[in-house]
Amino acid sequence: MFDKLFPESFYNYLKKIPLNKVTEIRLRLNKKVLIAIGQKYYYLSTEGLTGKEYSALVVDKSLIDEIIKRACESSVYAFNDQIKNGFITVLGGMRIGISGEAVFENGRIKTLKNINGLAIRIAHEIKGCSLPVLPYLFNKNFLNTLIISPPGAGKTTLIRDMLYQLSQKNYCYNVLLVDERFEIANCFNGVATLDVGNFCDVLSGCDKKYSFENGVRSLKPDIIVTDEISNIKDYDSIEYLHSCGVSILASVHAKNIEDIKNKKDFENLLKNKVFSRYVILSNNGGPGHLEAIYDENLRYLNI
Repeated sequence: MFDKLFPESFYNYLKKIPLNKVTEIRLRLNKKVLIAIGQKYYYLSTEGLTGKEYSALVVDKSLIDEIIKRACESSVYAFNDQIKNGFITVLGGMRIGISGEAVFENGRIKTLKNINGLAIRIAHEIKGCSLPVLPYLFNKNFLNTLIISPPGAGKTTLIRDMLYQLSQKNYCYNVLLVDERFEIANCFNGVATLDVGNFCDVLSGCDKKYSFENGVRSLKPDIIVTDEISNIKDYDSIEYLHSCGVSILASVHAKNIEDIKNKKDFENLLKNKVFSRYVILSNNGGPGHLEAIYDENLRYLNI
């Protein structure tokens, strides 16, 4: 997948590093190339990874433009709906975050131009990473669960493996995955490129409100899964699902349970005990480290 996304001259330098361990590639116009291995960043030089800034490669406009062209299969227009939302999904489990200049029309964003930064995130499947968590999430049926995690601590990887494990263990739930930013299943031309099991329908690229309301009516899900609830509209949509009797698996960016208590507009979800399990992840022991699990009354469960 790397050889298709990057021009040959740049890919020749990437081949000198352990690509199977790369989690992110950061390209900022006129800045040094940065490579993330786990949670640590290195510079990229003509000889491979380095800690020496002076020997690092510098990103120029032609490199950014060529990567965008390749990611869009030479048709930027066809990918504009993704671009205006700040990302492009690439075959093979990569998502490219984009920074640049927003173009507005009638008060709504039309596209991004003068692209000056790419955050290329490489998704990883870690089969079995959810096994320590799963036993706490059932009481005859799947309990409404919220994964709490700071950015980069493995919440998306955990959710992906949960879906895989539900299938592997033959829990015969119909699952609807609302993959708004193409991160969990990484669908490309409608086909999931990452393994979310055999019982999973995927709605990609559409907002939660539309997906929840139409998904409940048309796909008869037992569980609806979504990533990164972040605002009052998302919280209201979660309450709608709760009223429909559909189980929920979702995630939110936060450091701990105290952050959740203090989150603006989250109080109704807490007061109504919409979630029965709160799973806290951190980077303390590396990405995906399980810190704690709480119940609907925010009581700590021994793990």
